[in-house]
Amino acid sequence: MAFGSPPAVHGAAAVAERFCGRAKAARVATLDGYAGAAWSVGGTPKVVFGFTVVDGKIVGIELMAGPEVLAGLDLMV
Repeated sequence: MAFGSPPAVHGAAAVAERFCGRAKAARVATLDGYAGAAWSVGGTPKVVFGFTVVDGKIVGIELMAGPEVLAGLDLMV
């Protein structure tokens, strides 16, 4: 993943530590009809967070970036 992120972070504590204070500018979004968030600059999404939700809890977060990747998403911020 770009932006210096590790390819995977596992466990609630590790995820909370990784994102603490880093996603303040992210806005709630739907991504292909599912729960997500988007971090934008000047109104243009730069990173999209896709959430995997099971029993009302986020159990996975996929970060997607790059113009070619984001162009293929149905994103509503």
